[in-house]
Amino acid sequence: MLGWKPRYVVGLVALLLVVLAVEVVSTIRQQSLTWDEGDHIFAGYESWKTGDFGLNPEHPPMVKLLATIPLLHLPLRVPALQGRFFKTESYMDGRELLFRNGPQYSADSLIFRVRLMVGVFVLTLALLVFVAGREMFGLGAGLIAMILFVFDPNVLAHGAYVTTDMALSCCMFATVYAFYRYAKQPSLARMALVGLAAGLALAAKHSAVLLLPMLVCLAAGEVWFRWREASVSASGLESRGRVALRMAGTLAGVIVIAVLVLWAFYGFRYAARPAGLKLDPSLAEYVLPLQPMEQHGILFLAKLHVLPESWLYGLADVRSMANGMPSYFFGKVYAHGLWYYFPVLFTIKSTLGFLVLLGLSLWAIVSGRLRFRREVFFLLVPPVIYLWTAMTSHLNIGARHILPLWVFGIVLAAGGAWTLVQRHRTWGWTVAALLLLHVGSSAMAYPNYIAYSNEAWGGPTQTYKYLTDSNTDWGQQLKATKNYVDQHGIKDCWIAYFVAPFVLPSDYGIPCKRLPTPDSWFSDEQIVVPSVIHGPVLISAGDLNSFEFGSNALNLFEPFRTVKPTAFIQDGIFVFDGEFAIPMAAALSHTQQTAVLLKAGKIPEALQEAETAETLNPGGLREEIAMGDALAASGRKDEAKTHYVRALEVAKGMEAGGREKWVPIVEQKMGQ
Repeated sequence: MLGWKPRYVVGLVALLLVVLAVEVVSTIRQQSLTWDEGDHIFAGYESWKTGDFGLNPEHPPMVKLLATIPLLHLPLRVPALQGRFFKTESYMDGRELLFRNGPQYSADSLIFRVRLMVGVFVLTLALLVFVAGREMFGLGAGLIAMILFVFDPNVLAHGAYVTTDMALSCCMFATVYAFYRYAKQPSLARMALVGLAAGLALAAKHSAVLLLPMLVCLAAGEVWFRWREASVSASGLESRGRVALRMAGTLAGVIVIAVLVLWAFYGFRYAARPAGLKLDPSLAEYVLPLQPMEQHGILFLAKLHVLPESWLYGLADVRSMANGMPSYFFGKVYAHGLWYYFPVLFTIKSTLGFLVLLGLSLWAIVSGRLRFRREVFFLLVPPVIYLWTAMTSHLNIGARHILPLWVFGIVLAAGGAWTLVQRHRTWGWTVAALLLLHVGSSAMAYPNYIAYSNEAWGGPTQTYKYLTDSNTDWGQQLKATKNYVDQHGIKDCWIAYFVAPFVLPSDYGIPCKRLPTPDSWFSDEQIVVPSVIHGPVLISAGDLNSFEFGSNALNLFEPFRTVKPTAFIQDGIFVFDGEFAIPMAAALSHTQQTAVLLKAGKIPEALQEAETAETLNPGGLREEIAMGDALAASGRKDEAKTHYVRALEVAKGMEAGGREKWVPIVEQKMGQ
């Protein structure tokens, strides 16, 4: 055991906290606004100013409210609401709020302020990891855990973004740790602390509902431990009964406290929006895509006003997304998630040093060298439940969605490592070498931790080959891209950027003309491009795989996938020089405009747009569907059917994921 004086321990912990703060602050200063941040910031600001919790209900309010505190005293120009779908409204208005208040309040200064506020969660979690590791396994374990945490690439990637992932990880771990301390020494104060932490977790992210099965399993495990420890006697049986009864009462108390804490963040008001404003679509309409049991459960809770309307609406949104979103994995696009996505992702996104330490810890458990039964149980059950739930979800777009796994894994790995170190001096050198490997691998990824992958997978420059979205480029590279075009004197260029139109390259002074992307329809702007363009062409990794269309066959930028790029900016933006034919990209804006015009009832104009799209990319799936839709709206059913039949043939010729998504869509149109 370490014989250090308390002041040395405090000094080392403080030093590690300073290192963590420097890493996080220096990283966020070099990165542009990421995909979801503008959405969170605008919604949080409006919640403070107007009491509106309906702009971003897919995420609970805690992080948004905390992040935007530094903005409340500033005389900012706030965009007026336009009555759009809540995601369009908050994403687009978030961009306006941040980028249209300069030069007095530049976007950089506003973004930096809000990011600093949410940095409290990563610093708090660092302390929790140390304290938990020390209490569970000893001082050495606490220090090892803190070193692993402070230099973990996934922690650094999401440590100060205005998103919910770090806050959830912090509050979920705090809840489990508080329950561990309650199990060891029950008291009303410790039970209340569990409820408070659980309530904060619920107010951070909807995934916190998994705390219920976690705590139930942990409580059952505690009863079982006492069962094993009790003697076979009348008093022992009575003791076991009391333990079970106390645990049941504790869980009930925790639930009540947690729900009250959640309600407090909504001002104890059921309605999501202030007087005169309502959710559109309504909650009853929004739950329709869910399974009947989920529908009835959410509507039942809404009817009784058990939980706030905004929180329930967000739960419906999260469940809807989890049931049907394309994914990209190892160069292929799938129409849904893959059960093995997150386990493989964990091995890609973890440092090799951490993986070996975690493996050693698991070996120590199996071999009986790590005998801390309660501690191991509390560190294994929550991540197993969380991982199992993630594996059954179809939302395969980012390591951030399983960030809590690293937190629990870090403490468990530290406990196993310290146990082995105490058994023999040789293990000390081994653990030290693995910690150095962990630190070095993380440092090599600076400052773009989002794209991190370990050396076995080729490092951050190769991550785009296996993963996409917030695993590679999530909007963070626009500052680096601006530096690149300035250094190379580039004034005339094209860019396809993954986060557009929620964050635009022009927001950071990048002079490139925009190419259409899957989410272009969020903006009213029609992006018209020629079928042949000349470089430099900048394409972000998320757009190069075009996974959001649900099929490789619909990749707008397929011609670029076989071309060697001139440069690769911050592990996420490819630069291509030369002449390129892009018929699908040229046609996309016209197919999107066809849908917009049809919705507005402008049928002749829609037909003209559809004809233009088909001329640019004859026989394409989207183009044939657009023609079919425009002709059907014109009353020319037979001609429309001809185009739908062609579209169906294209859909049937796609890979499995593409067929699964597009064949039913076309068949439904044919049956109308």
